[in-house]
Amino acid sequence: MSQPQGPRPLEAPRATGDARLDAFATLLAIVDRLRAPDGCPWDREQTVASLAPSLVEEAHEAVEAIDRSEDRATTEELGDLLMVITLLSKVAEQERRFGIADVAHAVSEKLVRRHPHVFGAVEVDSSAQALANWEKIKEGERREKREDASALAGVPVALPALQRAARVAAKAISAGFKWSDASGAHAKLREEVRELEQALADEQRGAGSMRRVEEELGDVLLAAAYLGHYLGLDPERAARASLARFEQRFRAMEGVLGERLRAAPLSELITAWEAAKAATEGGAR
Repeated sequence: MSQPQGPRPLEAPRATGDARLDAFATLLAIVDRLRAPDGCPWDREQTVASLAPSLVEEAHEAVEAIDRSEDRATTEELGDLLMVITLLSKVAEQERRFGIADVAHAVSEKLVRRHPHVFGAVEVDSSAQALANWEKIKEGERREKREDASALAGVPVALPALQRAARVAAKAISAGFKWSDASGAHAKLREEVRELEQALADEQRGAGSMRRVEEELGDVLLAAAYLGHYLGLDPERAARASLARFEQRFRAMEGVLGERLRAAPLSELITAWEAAKAATEGGAR
């Protein structure tokens, strides 16, 4: 009768002297072990499709940690994201589709190809010119593959709306659809706000529709994202920060008003809100 075997310790890869390579080699060894016949039942059940949502979740958690300027949390969350990428690639490798080496080679070739000003003879004078060259190279690649060659192509539809708006705006500006400075983008935002106000007024007197109001509101948000690009600000990040401030102030207001929050008159709510702002951020707006 065979005796049950105890846990098999991880065999550490041979050290290379490069801490980056050694750490990644250890991660690869761990993932290989998790997917081995005697590995983790949960990890062995995973598929490329089942792991895909984790990429989004871990990426968002990493962004949150970065926004909080918490290096330890950022390190952990980036590690989780790297683990998902490595595990997903291992699953695909076992299905004879692709592996982590293919992933690394693909991005390495892309980086060299799209940086001729670093790895070739092309010269650039600014980051804006480097970005414009990057977009031109991407357009050429899509034409060669007979893919969508529009200057706006390549922005994932599933991105959060404000983040996608910022990416599309950046591409349109890089393609030449731009104002000379932020004042033009600011004027456009004011124009879209006026059109939203008119749409609201028309709807309230029965001469318009909520569909038009929704369209005008969307135009305001897009114009705001466009302005963000000119100002060097990320509208997605700005919105997340604004939401965080709102939540902090609202919770402080809840703590003061308690159950009265639901029935308090507007004047009392405004007073409590201003007090919450002053208490949480020194009155910063």
